[in-house]
Amino acid sequence: MNYYNVGKIVNTRGLRGEVKVISYTDFPEDRFKSGSQLQIFKDEKTATPLATVVVRSAKEHKGTFLITFEGIDTINDVEKYKGMILKVEEEQLQDLDEGEFYLHQIVGLDVFENGIKLGVIKEVLSYGPNDVWVVKRPGKPDLLLPYLKDVILDVNLEQNQVTVEVPEGLD
Repeated sequence: MNYYNVGKIVNTRGLRGEVKVISYTDFPEDRFKSGSQLQIFKDEKTATPLATVVVRSAKEHKGTFLITFEGIDTINDVEKYKGMILKVEEEQLQDLDEGEFYLHQIVGLDVFENGIKLGVIKEVLSYGPNDVWVVKRPGKPDLLLPYLKDVILDVNLEQNQVTVEVPEGLD
């Protein structure tokens, strides 16, 4: 079964089992709503979940989410999950509109400019106002491409490729 990251438990808050979560999802209102089922993993590379939890409550707070889980009522119950990853099962992924895609669909795509292959997308960074796609290039340093319509011209999942125009000075 495939699982996809939706957040990371970065700390506990208070004494009643609340956790502070950094969201990795574009759909936090769906992923963290009351009744949502999440799996807790030790880290991003672990294949098997340590626990399955159901969200009791969630609220946004200073760029993070404060979440409580059903049946987990004390700090002692959640302390062990600090630093762990929250994921959802593949079946829980939402259908996207045409022209939209999940980040996991982007990693591994070939990157072309003017018909010439530049490399392969190895990861997507989400730090600022737009994502940055990291392109691994043979024999060269990684190329960092901002996800902007003038840079990322076309994403074709069926052909496993992305067409780009690298701005002057980025290469």
